[in-house]
Amino acid sequence: MIDAVIFTLVGVLELFKWVVIISALITWVNPDPSNPVVQILKRLTEPVYAFIKRYIPTTVSGIDLSPIIVIFAIIFLQQLLKNIF
Repeated sequence: MIDAVIFTLVGVLELFKWVVIISALITWVNPDPSNPVVQILKRLTEPVYAFIKRYIPTTVSGIDLSPIIVIFAIIFLQQLLKNIF
């Protein structure tokens, strides 16, 4: 039972990691803010970015590093969950 919960959590974290990656890549092309896909990605990622930015200064030379921090945190959590069981 616990294995199924851990497996599901790792899967959800993997899905969110890809959402963060896609969201970061889309910002490179200056997307249309009224596009529904862009709006969904922004709604999913901005609360996490805001939480990170509240505690860590993430802007270096005009580049926002919060997606990288979130990806590293997700990888850390995935490895932690996999090693627990």
